[in-house]
Order: sequence, then structure tokens, then C-alpha cells
Amino acid sequence: MDIQLQPDPAAADDLALIGHAANGDLAAFEALMRRHNQQLYRAARSILHDEAEAEDAVQEAWWKAYGHLRNFRAEARPATWLTRIAINEALMRQRRNRSRETLIQSAYQVPHEQDTMPTHDPDTAAPASAGPDQMAWRAELRRRLERHIDALPDLYRTVFMLRAVDEMPAAEVAAVLGLPEATVRVRFMRARRLLQEAMRPDFDPHAVGAFSFAGERCDRIVAGVMARVNRPAPPSK
Repeated sequence: MDIQLQPDPAAADDLALIGHAANGDLAAFEALMRRHNQQLYRAARSILHDEAEAEDAVQEAWWKAYGHLRNFRAEARPATWLTRIAINEALMRQRRNRSRETLIQSAYQVPHEQDTMPTHDPDTAAPASAGPDQMAWRAELRRRLERHIDALPDLYRTVFMLRAVDEMPAAEVAAVLGLPEATVRVRFMRARRLLQEAMRPDFDPHAVGAFSFAGERCDRIVAGVMARVNRPAPPSK
């Protein structure tokens, strides 16, 4: 699916990294991972509701992306392509987990406003001058927001994460999720309305660093993928 967007220098940089990585430049692949790890993790977590499971899904998504770098045809932005892979992996794990839960349960049973958000870096730390009380309040707001986002219905949660937290254009979210753009806009507005009702008094969801992506988690994902990339191939039979 072609997505008509304004030229994006970051997308051009991503294309260069993909080209280098496809030719065996692992440093370029690591740079690509570190640039997009946060977005992929947030998308996966919005589906799986579990941090460890989301990390595993992102690692697997990167491994699959690495194996298809040469097949990338730039029909969508690299960020869109990568996010779609992560979402597909998360959905596959979600289906598998639900099937496992169904089997376990059976063993014990007898005979669905405005489409804009302020631009703000969600990972911006509190100002150095912030006191302990302000830091504690920001942390509490973040925890409250994360709980309410987790409580959103499934069909709204991922749309909200991609649109509001990661600031993806509605057209890209539609491409990633395989939905009409109008549906993305409606679901986003409904998700915002639900959160506004749950989070009175109003505050800016971006300003509290929801689902912040610590460097340690990014390092773990990169290390896990690079270990697989560098693993010797088994001898051919």
C-alpha cells in the first residue's frame, strides 16, 4: 500500500541504514534498532499487556526484519514497515497465548473531537530543577495514565498508542493496522474521550512520559537480536 506523505529526512536516513544493513553492516542495523525500538515496543505492549512478552515480540520482529531487509521495497516508510512486523508478531503471540489459556481452562472444566495531539517528547525527563514532590507527582501521573491506557478496549488501545504516544500520522496507522483511515480517526477520538473521562482533571498525556522506554530495555533488545545475528549458521547437510 502506497502512503502519500511529505518527504521525511528520517525516512531517507532509515533507507540508508537498511541498505547498509542488508549488505552486512551490523552497526547500521544496530542504529536502526535503537532508533525504532521504542515505537515497536510500545506497539507490541499495547497488544500484549506484558513488558517481558512485548520485549520478546520486538526481538522476534527485528530478527524477522533482518531476514527481509533485501526485500524492502519502500512502498511505506521504514518505520511503518517495522511497526507492522512488530504488531503482527504481537498479535500472533496474543492468539497463541489465548489458545494456551483455553486449553488450560478446558482441562479444569467439568462436562468496539479532534485528531491532533500536541508535539512533545514523551521521554523528556523532568527539568533538573524539579523537586522531589514534582518528580513523585509526574511518576504517579504516568502510572495512572498507563493503567488507564491498558484498560482501553483492544480496538482503541493500539490506535491510541501509535497516534498519541508515538505521533504516527493517521494514514500510517491505517497502513500498519490494515484499517481504513476514517476508522483510525474515529477510534482515536473515542480512545481520547474514554481517557479524558477516566483522567479528570485534565492533563496532557504526552507530558508525563507514558510508557517511557529505558535505555536498559533498549540495550536488552539490541543485545538479544545481535546475538542471533552473530550466531554461526548450522553446518549444511
